[in-house]
Amino acid sequence: MTNLDPTAQGVPADAMRRLAEMEPGKPGSIFTSDLSVNEFLLVREAGFKPIGLVLGSSIYHVGIQIGRWGKNQELGTLSQAMYHARELAMTRMEAEAAALGADGIVGVRLTVEAREFGNDVAEFIAIGTAVKADRPAPGGTSWLNNKGQPFTSDLSGQDFWTLIRAGYAPLGMVMGTCVYHIAHQKMGAVFSNMGKNVEIEQFTQALYDARELAMARMQAEAEALHAEGVVGVQLNAHNHRWGGHTTEFFSIGTAVRPLREDHEIERPTMVLSLDG
Repeated sequence: MTNLDPTAQGVPADAMRRLAEMEPGKPGSIFTSDLSVNEFLLVREAGFKPIGLVLGSSIYHVGIQIGRWGKNQELGTLSQAMYHARELAMTRMEAEAAALGADGIVGVRLTVEAREFGNDVAEFIAIGTAVKADRPAPGGTSWLNNKGQPFTSDLSGQDFWTLIRAGYAPLGMVMGTCVYHIAHQKMGAVFSNMGKNVEIEQFTQALYDARELAMARMQAEAEALHAEGVVGVQLNAHNHRWGGHTTEFFSIGTAVRPLREDHEIERPTMVLSLDG
């Protein structure tokens, strides 16, 4: 089992009662899931039973940090805020899964929604389907990651099935974030570029640096999980409510490990339509 204490992680009492009533594995108990029908069947085919919908939430006030008008720079206070808020939501979701005795969480969605409590208040939500393996991992090992926590994955049910059948297992979702202030152009540069096709090198370098910082942080999380690699990486840019010259670059993917030495993928079966 994991060492996550749901109460200590801020999981509300109502959620704990809901989880306790589910009693996965007992006759007559039901599960909840946001998987589609196809995803549900493929997760079962991969050897995992859905046992419950789990979620984590954090309503977070993002502080203020001012960037110098003419300088490219990371806004470290904002980067830390965006990372910590997501981490709180993810940790609470993992605590709910641990309370159910889950081996992992599949189909995780991690979103940010602005709330009307104020211009700098947003809700960070993590939601997915907790699953329990039918049997131990190859070699009799646990499906939990090296931190003793249920694995997390944002892969679709189809991709999860392919990953398991090919001899890999998810370790956890890894992420990196960077909130970056992009310097404003000086007035002389604006006028000198008018009517010309020309690269704005200052902007190019700023965006390049910010993306690299986000990617490097995601990679560092994967290394901490002793992953072989990261699949399904998404690299997104969000302005949120900071204005056009301050942008968050957010990278996220699923860290994976090999289950066996060979990684043979089954050949697809040809299907012929009988329709006219």
